[in-house]
Amino acid sequence: MSSVYAYALGGAFLLAVGFVVQQHVAAEAATPGSDLSAGLLIELARRPLWLLGIASMVGGNLLGALALGRGSLTLVEPLEATNLFFALPLAAAWQRARLGLREYLGAGLLIAGLAGFMAAAGPARVARAAVPGLSWVVCGVAVFGLVIALVWGAKRFPLGEEATVVAIAAGILFGVQDALTQRTVDGLGHGVGALLASWQPYALLTVAVVGIALNQNAFKLAPLPASLPALTIAEPLCGIALGVGLFAQRIRLAPLFVGVELVSLVLMTIGVILVARSPIVTRVERRAPS
Repeated sequence: MSSVYAYALGGAFLLAVGFVVQQHVAAEAATPGSDLSAGLLIELARRPLWLLGIASMVGGNLLGALALGRGSLTLVEPLEATNLFFALPLAAAWQRARLGLREYLGAGLLIAGLAGFMAAAGPARVARAAVPGLSWVVCGVAVFGLVIALVWGAKRFPLGEEATVVAIAAGILFGVQDALTQRTVDGLGHGVGALLASWQPYALLTVAVVGIALNQNAFKLAPLPASLPALTIAEPLCGIALGVGLFAQRIRLAPLFVGVELVSLVLMTIGVILVARSPIVTRVERRAPS
């Protein structure tokens, strides 16, 4: 069990370093303003420091995968969410700013809410659940419709809040990425040739690239506290929703458990709002009138 904590917390630290570095480089590389940039990812890929941040994030995800191989989802997901407690002070120090009780309380509520939700819902993976092609199509249309609506609607908000909404869209895509990764790994059992002949690896690559692009645009718009908390909860919640909707994953729906799940969602929402409205974020210049 100690190895689960070591892998999960080590992964959380590497994720935090990766996010802080990526946000710093994205903010420096981007043209000032609130417009999302489709070419931002290409610009960032030319910067060694940003690639170092991506490498740190990949390392964190690998350690997280090792933790999941040894521990339950309900334990590992909240442990990985502790990247907030590493990332927020690092980001504040980089900006020569100081965090207050508000930011730490918000991060604590978010992680406590996520832990409570995962413990109450008790999601359990169903290996190799058969998913009809039509279900994938319906899911894909619904997800991308939601992502497009979020990105379009985000433009109506000030920069800090826009970053939060765009990060939610990115987190949703990362949740889809997790689901596709699971199916791709399962597909390896049929051989590499069969896997390459299927659509899942290419969908996985597309979703990953779009998700990273949206995430970097969220990082560009405002300091890290505006986007990271929303990203942290959107990914696992989307993953659970897809698990239930597509993979016949079961969650607890007894009244007591549902009550805890609802309270946990409220705690997560309050946590995101507290951190996203940090003075570090609200100092960002508001959108100029068009």
